[in-house]
Amino acid sequence: MIAKEIHKLAQKLRKAGKHITIETAGTVSPDDIDCDLASISPKLSNSKPDERLSKEWQEKHEKFRIQPEVLQEWVDDYPYQLKFVVQSSDDLIEIQDLLSKISGSISPEKVLLMPEGIDAATIRGRDESLIEVCKRYGYRYCNRLHIEIFGNKRGT
Repeated sequence: MIAKEIHKLAQKLRKAGKHITIETAGTVSPDDIDCDLASISPKLSNSKPDERLSKEWQEKHEKFRIQPEVLQEWVDDYPYQLKFVVQSSDDLIEIQDLLSKISGSISPEKVLLMPEGIDAATIRGRDESLIEVCKRYGYRYCNRLHIEIFGNKRGT
């Protein structure tokens, strides 16, 4: 959403008859962008920036990672899905708290849970319990197939 001229690109894609999915953390207002599906991935407290980044950047991330008013705009104005990267069961409490801050009812099938991990072993260690959570709450499970197939590599 912060890319220069993203709105113009989306307009041209719309005119060309393309399906437009916007992948966003939900921290920047959609500002009436052309969009067929908003894939919103709010950053939970488990999403710590790389420790090599400046302290200022880390503080900025923590301060702005959740923007309930902006999330509300996306949910109110676009077809959407909310995708959360889950590291532990504690994340479920945070997810449910965030969902309660968005007015209107969020259907469980709009919520996708993805295990956190950069290698297949870590993901496999988290996916079984996560699948059970999805079944219990009616959420959708979203795997990290690219990691299973290619590993944690750029460009996959």
